[in-house]
Amino acid sequence: MKCGSTRGGGLPQWRSCLTWLAVAASLLLAPLPHGSAAAQDIRTNEHYIDALKQSHPLDVTDLMAVFRSLFAALPDSVKVYPTENYYYFTFFNDGIEFAGNFRLDASDRDNGVLHFAYFTAYAQWNQELTSSYKALTAEDGVMVEPLDGLTYKVTHDGKSVTFNLNDLSHVRPSSGILSPHERYLGPIFDESGIEMFLMFNTTLNIFHYILNETGLVTEVLMPSGVSDRIWIGHRTGFAYFSDRLRNRKILIGVFNGNSLVNNYFDGPFDQLPDNFIKGDELKDALEAAFPSIKGKIDRFGNAEGGQTRILITPYVHYDTHYELQYFSECAAAAGDDENAYYACFSIEEEEEDAEPEASQTDTEPETNSQSAPPEEN
Repeated sequence: MKCGSTRGGGLPQWRSCLTWLAVAASLLLAPLPHGSAAAQDIRTNEHYIDALKQSHPLDVTDLMAVFRSLFAALPDSVKVYPTENYYYFTFFNDGIEFAGNFRLDASDRDNGVLHFAYFTAYAQWNQELTSSYKALTAEDGVMVEPLDGLTYKVTHDGKSVTFNLNDLSHVRPSSGILSPHERYLGPIFDESGIEMFLMFNTTLNIFHYILNETGLVTEVLMPSGVSDRIWIGHRTGFAYFSDRLRNRKILIGVFNGNSLVNNYFDGPFDQLPDNFIKGDELKDALEAAFPSIKGKIDRFGNAEGGQTRILITPYVHYDTHYELQYFSECAAAAGDDENAYYACFSIEEEEEDAEPEASQTDTEPETNSQSAPPEEN
């Protein structure tokens, strides 16, 4: 957005531009904590090019050869942050960037299954060259052993790696964040590093993702320029509405460019709180929201034996901040009607369009792109 640009009626947006500049200046000029420079994790172009030049070509058509190479490169212990238990990676082979994941799915890891997928990293100027996936078990020489709670040991070809899944069982919304009509379904740790709460409104039968601000928020929120209640994550592009009825921020938008390239910032729909769902709470909520799927999904929202999963995307995919103005206008029009107000923040698909998505375990694990470089765990 250019300072001095106009909107409907020819009114200049000087205030929004000045606000952006003031916030940016405060961030740039703020003193760094003592000793912070020494602790910085710096990523260099040298490292990027050196990785490109490594001459250890893999036969990417041989899934087990790729698995052995990548698994051997893992440290003895890893931390899996995302709540759908994907351990993401990228690697280069013959000048091509690949992305993929190891996954200990909550539905079958205790049955000895490790999901493994990789594919050529997607960008808007290229096409996918290859995509491979397999659910690995003891038959493939891959042993999955539960240790305690959310800790698993995976062994293959004499090497063992401990996968420490993210224990968020203690995470709950602070007092006053939930409305009397909302049910807390569980904590979300997105692969972007953003933490949220998944809520379900039992009166309206709609979902909301609420930003978790009880601890460190790994994001700087910038004013949108279209409303003093709409904020945009500078790093992720996630858009939030500052709730005027409760002290919380509701996710209302994900930048469309990130969704198109399926990167770490494509939204929290693929990091549901699988490890912390109680009984059939999520299943019941999904069936209340979409009655046509009743009896067709499991407790995680999976259908067709785990090949597909119901999307929970009550937010928009936006290209410009102006597309978010709808939320402000809808909230204002709702007046004192609380139900009408919260209905503004759910742009859920119509029931007849709410078909399950293809599971990322199969063919579409998270990728990285030049617009969102990988954040290695």
